[in-house]
Amino acid sequence: MRHTNRQTTTATLVDLYRAIDKKHAVTITYIDENGEESLRTVEPYDIRTTKNGRIEIRAMCRLRSEARGFLLHRIVSYTCHRIAFVLDRPEATTPAGTVIVVRSTAQLIARELGRDYLPATRVTQTDTSLAA
Repeated sequence: MRHTNRQTTTATLVDLYRAIDKKHAVTITYIDENGEESLRTVEPYDIRTTKNGRIEIRAMCRLRSEARGFLLHRIVSYTCHRIAFVLDRPEATTPAGTVIVVRSTAQLIARELGRDYLPATRVTQTDTSLAA
């Protein structure tokens, strides 16, 4: 079990992206907006930055069997498992080419790590609009 207050946000994000990449479940200890602590096993599929700069983990919750959002700063501890995903997850909803304004270091890290998980636009050799 890893405690988020004993490591950097980047280390936590790396572990969560690794779980997404390998399709492994993660058990989290989470504190909700009412201050109540709960233990959940989730299947993360996306990490986003909210409009107010918070990092949100989108995951299928095995307790509720539906997609849920978990704010990174409310995750107290987590354990990455080798258990494969069992729930169907929704498709990515962020279209390629959408302009996203980055206002903090945390947002920049989340966007850079997340680029591999967003739908991409195919670039051909004849496309000169991307030339520097």
